Amino acid sequence: MPSWRATLTAAEITESDVREDYTAAARRVLRREQAPYLALRLLAAPPLVPYLTAGLAFMNLVDDTAEGEEPLTALKLLTERVGDALESGDSGDPVLRAYAHAVAARGLPEHWVYDFLAGAASAEAEFAGFGTEADFQDYLDAYAWPGIVVFTGLQYRGGPDEEQAAGWRRFVDAAQRVDFLADLAGDLAAGRLCLPRERLDALGVTLEDLEQGRDTEPVRALIADECTRARTALAAADDIVDLADPGLRPVGRTMIDLMNHQLTQVEQAGPTALRKDIGYGLLAPLRILNQARRKPA
Repeated sequence: MPSWRATLTAAEITESDVREDYTAAARRVLRREQAPYLALRLLAAPPLVPYLTAGLAFMNLVDDTAEGEEPLTALKLLTERVGDALESGDSGDPVLRAYAHAVAARGLPEHWVYDFLAGAASAEAEFAGFGTEADFQDYLDAYAWPGIVVFTGLQYRGGPDEEQAAGWRRFVDAAQRVDFLADLAGDLAAGRLCLPRERLDALGVTLEDLEQGRDTEPVRALIADECTRARTALAAADDIVDLADPGLRPVGRTMIDLMNHQLTQVEQAGPTALRKDIGYGLLAPLRILNQARRKPA
């Protein structure tokens, strides 16, 4: 793995102040999401790493703002600051400076950025659960899809084409289903139900059943059905590896493998997932990362 300085140079980021901004963005990612940062540093082509790291730092900044205090006010202010940064290339925040530089350097269409910010202020900050599968799909379109593209879209010069963007839409459908299942316990404890209520009603499962972690036949059927849906979505997203830039394909393969592993853990946990969030564990991510490093791009 090349040094961070060598990685910045490989990306043709040579100005000292810009390099410092990207370094600040990388440090933010490292503090918040060590596993994705490690995957990028170990597996992605060095010329892509700084731009993707800045994208991930920006995505995390928006997510954190949407989940913080007075999110609508904070997101309105952030949107103004982002707009100024994209227009001028300057900001008081090094993360925004790095991200604005990445958007300009890679030619990512700015509508993805503004779509993500708008979705954060509506679908995420005002989240009230899903009544139907259609509500879940609307959430993906408004928030999760542009959220993944403001990060991964930086791998493509000029942004993703229609086929690539559609591939990341399938990917985020799968990723969100797995994430909601793995985080069931924590979400329920926070008063957040991320499964469509129509599917609870169809099986005769109540919110109280889930909050109390009840191990009943309807609850087991619900979790099994949600896992099947997630497994189907993962299979549909498998082509993201081929749609990725060659320099990011090992990362795409690793993300798919990690999600498959985590979903298997949820399937095995069953109703236990209502009482304890399901992580990746320690050994499996290391094994998957090692396998990805050994495979050709």
